[in-house]
Amino acid sequence: MSDNKENIFYKAKNYYCENGAKQFVRRIYEKITKSDQVNYQKWLKRHIPSENELIKQREAQFGHKIKFSIVVPLYKTPEDYLRQMIFSVKDQTYDNWELILSDGSGKESKLSDIIDNEFRADKRIIYIKNEKKLDISENTNEALKLAKGDYVVFLDHDDLLTPDALYECVLAINQDMHRDVLYSDEDKISMNGKEYFQPHFKTDFNIDLLCSMNYICHLFVVKRDIINQIGLLRSEYNGAQDYDFTLRCIEIADKIYHIPRILYHWRAHKDSTAENPESKLYAFEAGQRAIEAHYERIGIKAEVMQGEYLGLYRTKYMWDEKPLISIIIPNKDHAIDLDKCINSIEKKSVYRNYEYIIIENNSSEKSTFEYYDKLQKRNERVKVVTWNDEFNYSAINNYGVTFAKGDFFLFLNNDTEIINGDCLNELLGCCMRSEVGIVGARLYYEDDTIQHAGVIVGFGGIAGHAFLGLPRTANGYFSRIICAQDLSAVTAACMMVKRTVFEEVNGFDEKYKVAFNDIDFCMKVRMTGRLVVYNPYAELYHYESKTRGLEDTEEKVRRFNSEITRFAKKWPDILKNGDPFYSINLSVKKCDFSVKSWNE
Repeated sequence: MSDNKENIFYKAKNYYCENGAKQFVRRIYEKITKSDQVNYQKWLKRHIPSENELIKQREAQFGHKIKFSIVVPLYKTPEDYLRQMIFSVKDQTYDNWELILSDGSGKESKLSDIIDNEFRADKRIIYIKNEKKLDISENTNEALKLAKGDYVVFLDHDDLLTPDALYECVLAINQDMHRDVLYSDEDKISMNGKEYFQPHFKTDFNIDLLCSMNYICHLFVVKRDIINQIGLLRSEYNGAQDYDFTLRCIEIADKIYHIPRILYHWRAHKDSTAENPESKLYAFEAGQRAIEAHYERIGIKAEVMQGEYLGLYRTKYMWDEKPLISIIIPNKDHAIDLDKCINSIEKKSVYRNYEYIIIENNSSEKSTFEYYDKLQKRNERVKVVTWNDEFNYSAINNYGVTFAKGDFFLFLNNDTEIINGDCLNELLGCCMRSEVGIVGARLYYEDDTIQHAGVIVGFGGIAGHAFLGLPRTANGYFSRIICAQDLSAVTAACMMVKRTVFEEVNGFDEKYKVAFNDIDFCMKVRMTGRLVVYNPYAELYHYESKTRGLEDTEEKVRRFNSEITRFAKKWPDILKNGDPFYSINLSVKKCDFSVKSWNE
């Protein structure tokens, strides 16, 4: 074995011993599937502002010349990192800022020598020498107390801003003065500052994802008026003090704006929370408490647990009510599939207050009707109703709803099978929130690959399923397969919706007979201001398209194309501007959240 191979072997062995099998498999999968770093280096070069663009930014004039207070807690900061961080601020193309450095290293700190000797001439740089050692919250608060800017920018002592960071912020604020919280995309920078990697191209504001992980992270900018209202950082959440602070900010913010640009370089440390999570378990426990406190403040009774990996969190809603769910299932023959679907609910579901509305749709097999008779006799929850017209998915479901008694509708394909006993609880618990209109599930093909982990509008030209075909064990781009999150749409193969919301938007649009009816329905619900939530903890198998068949005739192809045209005409803005829960920097030609190629 060569020295290099032997070194790799022992590194892998040590990682396995230190982190266990589950983390080891996850790391191997990430190594195999992650975007090529060289490609990101090239991507970055193409997307960073040119020298001419930076000159134009320096010359730009704004109607509102916002002042930014950049607060940085220093603690035994390596001198080179300190210099690089300060120069990244001094290099900003927008110059109305102050940099407040609070040194919590203790009285023996020598960092003041660097400030005095190298940066004293720049009066925008303020250095605070604290006599005693301070924790991260106390240290940051000392800087916040001196902030005089209109907005406060948070920067870690060893990280870097891109030269256009403040320019992009002031530009966004001038476009809409109600934007009082802003955040950007970010990447990581190597210890030597020569390599950029792991770009995080983020969704627009996404409260369910934020309660699953602190995806906002860097760059974070907040109006000082908000800080005056909510108070400073809290030491009881140290390790996740920024998470707690972010949650408190967004609770009272008017508008939260995502800048879809890399504006922050996060220096990667081998022993940091990001690279070696087990090294700071207290931080993840603090994050859990921060989310619990958020729910308590907004009046939602919920239990927060650690997620599948450290840094991820899972919410279970603790409602006292147990409303009736109407499970609406269209069926044409395929009695075996339908029986499997219903049996999975009857045998596994711990939630028991539901009814079935089976919509008989032009079945031709005698055995199907015999099955209906037996089913209704043995299960008083079942009601079979008959649809006598041609196949029209939207019309069939709208018809089925007229027989439903529940306050919540669960639209379910007959070729599905629930996996986990709390599947209905997961869907209902989320859907009962006042701001939520629709909740979707995680679906697998029979071979345990992803069939549905949410829908991204724009995939394939119109819309498509995220992470299609990835292994069931995959966590996806920044763990988005396994995290609850808001999306533009979910599939109606398993979709829960409030009755009141369904009625408000007049149900499914019956002009979509086969395709895009569920996507259009989600879009209509989102237009009411309500959320569409993907809940990965409701898991089902979906034995896709056994009922409908393929688009294999001229008539079917023509109908499919007409429905594409209808969707494109009805929802042009999202197709033009991009799905707000995706990123304009990611490819719509692939479903794995790959970085966009040059020709897209």
